[in-house]
Amino acid sequence: MGETQTQPFQLLFNAALKIEFQGSRVTSDGGLILVRELDERLGFSALIAQHLTDPRGKNTQFPLADLVRQSVYSRLAGYEDVNDAERLSQDPTFRLIGSEKIWERGAALTSRVHSFETELLTQDKNLAGLAAINRGLIARVEAMDALQRVVLDIDSTEIPVYGQQEQSAYG
Repeated sequence: MGETQTQPFQLLFNAALKIEFQGSRVTSDGGLILVRELDERLGFSALIAQHLTDPRGKNTQFPLADLVRQSVYSRLAGYEDVNDAERLSQDPTFRLIGSEKIWERGAALTSRVHSFETELLTQDKNLAGLAAINRGLIARVEAMDALQRVVLDIDSTEIPVYGQQEQSAYG
């Protein structure tokens, strides 16, 4: 059974944020905050810095890690493409999961995310870097020595059953 926790859950990536379960305060896609905490504990930012190259230089409006997070997290939340970036740029959760640089300004807009995904990420070196990040995250999870593990099986695929699925029979 779960233990009762009287204090708010403290996050490592943003010490100003505390998670409390109160029905009156609700945010869209709030579950991504826990994914962001997992990302922090696994060192996702370090893997991004190690394996992805950013030809834009140092003076950029959105750090590379923020663009990667916005792209990945929007897919985790079920947003299929960059068309939702405009709305998500002002979503409280998407603002908080990024670096401190975007907490007040907001996340990237559609055009910025689109060019990031279609130009920067598709460079051969960055495609290989994405594969290396994936391997690095898996290696870090496998190396964890925890007495208690939680598996989050996130799959938004809707599969009809009871005879409605193609080439299936229900009896």
